[in-house]
Amino acid sequence: MSTVSTKPYLIRAIWEWCVDQGFTPYVATLVDAQTRVPPGYARDGQIVLNLSPDATGQLQIANDFITFQARFGGVAHSLVVPIANVIAVYARENGQGMAFETEISGEEAGVDADERPGEMPDIVEDMADAAAAAKAEAPSGDEPPRRPRPSHLTVVK
Repeated sequence: MSTVSTKPYLIRAIWEWCVDQGFTPYVATLVDAQTRVPPGYARDGQIVLNLSPDATGQLQIANDFITFQARFGGVAHSLVVPIANVIAVYARENGQGMAFETEISGEEAGVDADERPGEMPDIVEDMADAAAAAKAEAPSGDEPPRRPRPSHLTVVK
């Protein structure tokens, strides 16, 4: 009897934490033949998706796939993301979440061959940096501006 990976459970836990805290859960994923996303939205074989309840319909985070309905450019689409392709799940507002080593090769997903396994994909670093910068630039009231915080993503093997 084989055991199910902890990855879908961790994704569900981070998603639930984001929603409970009022944050926007994002998932970064590799796009391959098993992934169904609207054409033209992936960049360098990767895509970041908003999984908030307001942005999705019929969201299911199962042990093998994440499935949901979402609008892109006003057009409804059914999306399917294999759990194996998920690179990270995190809160847009502060970058806190978890990153994963992928279970598929970069070439299978259309990622450049020179990207080494175990490295944080650029899209995850870019989104975490953007979230930290946005938070630092948005002081509220009389508070002094905050310094950007480093991302709190943890890479899980």
